[in-house]
Amino acid sequence: ATLALDNGLARTPPMGWLHWERFLCRTDCATDPHRCVSERLFMEMADVMAAEGWRDVGYEYVCIDDCWMAPARDENGKLQADPKRFPSGIHKLADYVHSKGLKLGIYSDVGNKTCAGFPGSYNHYDLDAQTFASWGVDLLKFDGCNSGTLELLAEGYRRMSLALNKTGRSIVYSCEWPFYLRPLQQPNYTEIKQYCNHWRNFFDVYDSWRSIKSILDWTALHQDSIVKIAGPGGWNDPDMASGFVSLSQLVIGNFGLSWDQSVTQMAMWAIMAAPLFMSNDLRHISPEAKRLLQNKEVIAINQDPLGKQGYQITKDNNFELWERPLSGQAYAVAVLNHQEIGGPQNFTFSLTFLGNGLACNPACSIRQVLPASRDWGVYSWVSSLSVEVNPTGTVLLKA
Repeated sequence: ATLALDNGLARTPPMGWLHWERFLCRTDCATDPHRCVSERLFMEMADVMAAEGWRDVGYEYVCIDDCWMAPARDENGKLQADPKRFPSGIHKLADYVHSKGLKLGIYSDVGNKTCAGFPGSYNHYDLDAQTFASWGVDLLKFDGCNSGTLELLAEGYRRMSLALNKTGRSIVYSCEWPFYLRPLQQPNYTEIKQYCNHWRNFFDVYDSWRSIKSILDWTALHQDSIVKIAGPGGWNDPDMASGFVSLSQLVIGNFGLSWDQSVTQMAMWAIMAAPLFMSNDLRHISPEAKRLLQNKEVIAINQDPLGKQGYQITKDNNFELWERPLSGQAYAVAVLNHQEIGGPQNFTFSLTFLGNGLACNPACSIRQVLPASRDWGVYSWVSSLSVEVNPTGTVLLKA
């Protein structure tokens, strides 16, 4: 039953780009050729990812979400791409993405229809897995709409996991399993991790601060059940994308977040060891957003090989203090200011709080990573640290 764990994939949280939150289910390429879900969109994103440094800092998956399919399977029962929007077919698109040193992700659904009403994989798990493998796909996001009973849902997720492994191709398996279980029963994360490389826990992320904040609140509330299960090969997706569903999407570089809120999303997704899938238009992105998303120090925290997910250690008025154990006896520390009024505020805490008192014993050097990179010097373990944080902002430190 642990076959999926042995696919050797997702030793660190996967990184890439996904179309959903920004481009939704746009299928009208006649009036909107640059923003519809088509092979052109994914080829252009792959071009930008290879040319403008995204691939080189770790964003390697170019992911297709819902709405790529033709409305019906072909005469052999196989899934097929919409012939108008993907005239070359998915195999050719995968070849193109691979030629750029990137990997291709695709989307299907455990039920008989996807969330947007296209053909689902129910009763076709083996065939669809073989089809994806034959096309050269590297990641499957498997949604949970229209699945009928919880038993069918669970059976579908297990069966697709085994079917993907049977193809012999390395395909990262991204599940929405716990999200669809949660309203009705507590997910068994131990079982889910046996079958999936990462899994979605919470509602869609929107391009808004309210959405980011609710995801952080939910994660802190449920950390006792989810933090311990995360690790190499299996990760918690704190959220997915707006509309229907999707991977843990970074909405930095879109419209809804202020600069400080963008810093908060980047810092907290690193602390939570979340998969980093951007959903934005990389062809038109501000230099500031690009710098933040390509920040190598933050990405190194997210990708830390120890693979432990961070957690909230204290909450005080408008402040939250989070930590994440890293390799080499280091810790990432985030100080988040929830206040949405006034100016920057100071939060002071004792370093004995960190790592159960061990992080800075007998001393540690502290470096600020976000919002800007600078060394703070060496502190003894009984010191206090005072951190100034902007409203809705986060200061990310490494001790």
